[in-house]
Amino acid sequence: MTSTSPHLVTRALRRLPIAAGPALLLLSACADERQDIFTPQGDSAEKINRLQVPVFGIAGLVGVLVLGGILVLMRQGSRRHNDAEIDPVQLEGNFKLEIGWTIAPAVLLAVVAVFTVATLLDLDDVDAAPPPELGEMEISVYGHQWWWSYEYEMNPSDTSPENTPEIVTANDLVIPAGVPIRLNIRSRDVIHSFWIPSLAGTRDAVPGRSHDLVIQADEPGVYDGQCKEFCGLSHANMKQRVVALSMPEFQTWLEQQQETQPLLEEGDVGYEGQQTFLAQCSTCHQINGLENADGEPIVVEGGAAVVSRYAPNLTHLMTRGVFAGALFDLWTTDEDGRPVVDRAQLEAWIRDPAAIKPMYDVVPEGELPRGMPDLGLSEDQIDQVIDYLLTLHPGATEGPPIQTAGAQD
Repeated sequence: MTSTSPHLVTRALRRLPIAAGPALLLLSACADERQDIFTPQGDSAEKINRLQVPVFGIAGLVGVLVLGGILVLMRQGSRRHNDAEIDPVQLEGNFKLEIGWTIAPAVLLAVVAVFTVATLLDLDDVDAAPPPELGEMEISVYGHQWWWSYEYEMNPSDTSPENTPEIVTANDLVIPAGVPIRLNIRSRDVIHSFWIPSLAGTRDAVPGRSHDLVIQADEPGVYDGQCKEFCGLSHANMKQRVVALSMPEFQTWLEQQQETQPLLEEGDVGYEGQQTFLAQCSTCHQINGLENADGEPIVVEGGAAVVSRYAPNLTHLMTRGVFAGALFDLWTTDEDGRPVVDRAQLEAWIRDPAAIKPMYDVVPEGELPRGMPDLGLSEDQIDQVIDYLLTLHPGATEGPPIQTAGAQD
């Protein structure tokens, strides 16, 4: 029978953190997340990745050398109980060494700076023209507390007041795959930052300004993003998605989204919900096609709109994949694997929005609310409104949005 020396156990315990540290660092990288800057799926993201990988590699090598040197010096220069009177070897005044560790980092940083500036200038080139199939189409991206809206203009050269965006949607930014698309990034309340890591870098959305950003998805798919600028209470829940479709699918989507929503008549499925929507929800939300006899959109007059005076346009809501600032999936599957609307999640959102997405519950006197308010609807009214929302799809389609296959699905 053998016994373990207490001295050996003590030495092993002292060395455990040294061995565990690198292992923990490696384990921290073992994540299969949908927002990943190291899996570029577009031209801009690829340029960023070509810059950052060598930089991270060099930084890691420098870190290992510095930490390794520190550990060696700690080992060599440590005092033991039997040589307390002996001073370790001193390196002070080693002119060559000091010059070396000053010049080497300076040269290294200069090289990195050259490639960084070149990449930034390349990314700042935002003169991408839309593909010929799309004419003059422009897409404007608007940040709100706490969601994103997207406006598609088919004839942006027409600056007359009567020319309004043909498509206004939210949460899902739909683009064609394989071609560069220029976005006009804007804000309607506070500063936000638009970021789809696998497609491009970030661009701030600043009130009163427009910043251009070019993105490209190499393949059809769904690509997740996140607001990158702190913008208030629910900043962490301000997500976004890019849905990239093949060009034929995208052109079909454009045509369908420009269809107006028919006004339901008494006896139609969802009619009661439509009336509740008109009475309670149309202060902020618009549905293209709900118009008065004079052609003006039906809105509640005199109501208190949200602070940005905008809420998601719900036209063809059922063609989207997410809602509530892209925080929740709109569609799920039933027991047979068939796609169905997640009615329970929709009910929870309408019943008490602040309970599942932090928002300002108390609105100071004289100010407008931020985020989705609790309208105090009864359970019957909630059921009726959802029945109506289920009818919000183009006339020729019914069911989930176009399914895409991509690296992030």
